[in-house]
Amino acid sequence: MRLECDGPVATVTLCRPDVLNAQTPDLWRALRNFSRELTGDVRVVVVRGEGRAFSAGLDRAVFGGGDFTELAALPEAEAADRIAGFQEAFTWLRRPDLVTIAAVQGHAIGAGFQLALACDLRILADDAKLSMAEVTLGLVPDLGGTKRLVELVGYARALEICVTGRRVAAAEAAAMGLGNLVVPVAELEQATSDLTAAVLASNRDAVIEIKALLSAAADRSYADADRAEREAQVRRAKDLFG
Repeated sequence: MRLECDGPVATVTLCRPDVLNAQTPDLWRALRNFSRELTGDVRVVVVRGEGRAFSAGLDRAVFGGGDFTELAALPEAEAADRIAGFQEAFTWLRRPDLVTIAAVQGHAIGAGFQLALACDLRILADDAKLSMAEVTLGLVPDLGGTKRLVELVGYARALEICVTGRRVAAAEAAAMGLGNLVVPVAELEQATSDLTAAVLASNRDAVIEIKALLSAAADRSYADADRAEREAQVRRAKDLFG
């Protein structure tokens, strides 16, 4: 993996193009550690894959190798703790002080799909193929993708996607809410830069407050959401005019 910081923008690039950026536990550990290296002035994180795919998911060599064999041999609580460590590679992308953008081209399969789902926003190249393929290995999605998927497409559609493992093309993905924008492959980088610039053009503290309001909205009653809006607006008013 590669982490590049340019002022308020950090770019995380998966750099295994020869295996379509297939993921391993070592990669997850590196991604988790990257989150701890970000400076306080970073506002936007872009996640992308090098080459022709975003990420083809779990490296099959890992699935048949020592990592999963070792995991299966652990007591249940220890195995769950090990997976919790893997999840940290994804969950930090939901941090309230960051806006995270996945630039997705080619395959985003299994763990690759969940990495894209961990981001706040997704720009899809028109060749993107998304799939929650864990079921084809006899596994379940366990990297934080299930809740976000239901939030975006609803229970019935999420269930269908997960239990069939089918591949969802870019146009269908955008139509069901999985992508904010679909662009030709050649325009993916520019579209990502444009969206990043639009986010950075807005007041940082207002963006943080808005993300907090929206991310918690589904779990709040209308009364609680109204209260949260009032409290956030008072903080903004005092900061701007107090």
